Amino acid sequence: MAQAVDALRHGWPLSVQAGGEALVLQPIETAATEGLAAGRLLISAARAATLKLTNQREAAAPYAPVLIHGADGFTLSSALAVADPALDLANPLKGPFRADPLDWSATAQAVLELARIAGILPAFMVAPDNADEAQYFSPADMDAWSDPNQLSIATRARLPIAATDNIAESEIVVFRKLDDMREHCALIIGKQMSGTTPLVRLHSECLTGDILGSLKCDCGPQLDAALHQMAAEAEKGGYGVLLYMRQEGRGIGLVNKMRAYRLQDQGFDTVEANERLGLPDESRDFATAARMLDLLGIGDIRLMTNNPRKVTALSDEGITVAQRVAHQLPENPHNARYLATKRDKAGHLLD
Repeated sequence: MAQAVDALRHGWPLSVQAGGEALVLQPIETAATEGLAAGRLLISAARAATLKLTNQREAAAPYAPVLIHGADGFTLSSALAVADPALDLANPLKGPFRADPLDWSATAQAVLELARIAGILPAFMVAPDNADEAQYFSPADMDAWSDPNQLSIATRARLPIAATDNIAESEIVVFRKLDDMREHCALIIGKQMSGTTPLVRLHSECLTGDILGSLKCDCGPQLDAALHQMAAEAEKGGYGVLLYMRQEGRGIGLVNKMRAYRLQDQGFDTVEANERLGLPDESRDFATAARMLDLLGIGDIRLMTNNPRKVTALSDEGITVAQRVAHQLPENPHNARYLATKRDKAGHLLD
């Protein structure tokens, strides 16, 4: 899995078993050889819908794989125009395309998911003329890599933080998997005690909001408020746990998140922008968060969230969510539409 991610980031092709035969797939975004050509492309149904393909309705899920062909085949330049919505305005007419039958959909789905994990556009040239040095990839690799039970505690240390200046007890615990470069962490504020149900916040990394003070989202204010609310909890004799998850942009990565921001500047909301990229609007890994809690010996929590999906996801993994604690902060002129989209399209419980 790690080798396959590295291959995609370098623009190297993948070799997969497709319909009983070996097939080579070339990531379009990172390919460096301009002379490449292919007869078909693998994209997601969401991107296919953006291109207004007329016969891809059988792909019900927006992130389902779709195999397309055009009248003249694809060069790397024409394939990139199909894959990258940043080129839509410069290349408004791309077709006509048709969707071909896909009898290796499970493998194709895993390949699109691999692209998301690698942080690149989910689009591939199928059977290009560069089969040499292809990296083999199987959906079984994805299954093993995704197993949250592979996560373990790497180290832990005392960590005084500004929100808890009156409290001696504050500890950071770092987690990792051997084949995953992302390192998640938990910040325990106050003294962890058995029989006490902690206040927990599952917070996904947001560089722009957490660090740079972006006003386009509510991530930074939510993080700051959660830390202070946990500090207040500790002062009353309880404790809090911040799970800081390395899954930028709800799992699509920083580069694709910035691509979505550019599309939002063109008038699309957050869900629409992800769909134009061919990416899911939600791909965060809540099972890993449950594993982190399990490794900390925590089974019952009070969860700070406005997102019912988090409650359901953690409950499905065996965590008892004794209470959902609302965590809504005031909007500003820059994130009002973002919050409305959360409420109207993602089901967040916001006023």
